[in-house]
Amino acid sequence: MPRKIRELKRLLRKAGFEEEPAKGSHSKWMHPKLARSIIIAGKDGSDARLYLEKQVDQALKELAQLEQPESDE
Repeated sequence: MPRKIRELKRLLRKAGFEEEPAKGSHSKWMHPKLARSIIIAGKDGSDARLYLEKQVDQALKELAQLEQPESDE
């Protein structure tokens, strides 16, 4: 069962991403440590598309890898 858009937004917010409004139901999510942004389209109650879930999961993995060496020190 696909996750909801609001769940993806909550995960991004918790990881330190900041939301920038865009046109319509779109929102742009940026993190200072990552070079790319994530565009989320849809209302909060809608099911997230598979490609969007994959983008969010990959961005969170990249962020975890970047932060891992800092916590080892």
